[in-house]
Amino acid sequence: QVQLVESGGGLVQAGGSLRLSCAASGRTFSSAGMGWFRQAPGKAREFVAGMDWSCGRTNYADSAKGRFTISRNNAKNTLYLQMNSLKPEDTAVYSCAATWYRTSYVHTASNEYEYWGQGTQVTVSS
Repeated sequence: QVQLVESGGGLVQAGGSLRLSCAASGRTFSSAGMGWFRQAPGKAREFVAGMDWSCGRTNYADSAKGRFTISRNNAKNTLYLQMNSLKPEDTAVYSCAATWYRTSYVHTASNEYEYWGQGTQVTVSS
């Protein structure tokens, strides 16, 4: 059974940084395509960043480019999202997602992911 557990969220002032972590278990993490999504109150879930299984390909939402960095440590079965220069509009619940289908491709649609974590709240104050 695959489990994804996020951590690292919290309250931060605008301009600050946070690093989110997603610990994976239950299946070979190193062969999974991984992604980060977020959902703000009253809004649809949106793609933030994704990475293929080999770490050779990444993709970012326009809102994340230049500020966020996705990375993974396969030895620790952990996915990360480093978020810098945070803005109040980044406030949302951030969730990680995993897929073992077409993992050489960076998936950006939520329905392309098979497994999800419970999410971690990120709040950015102005």
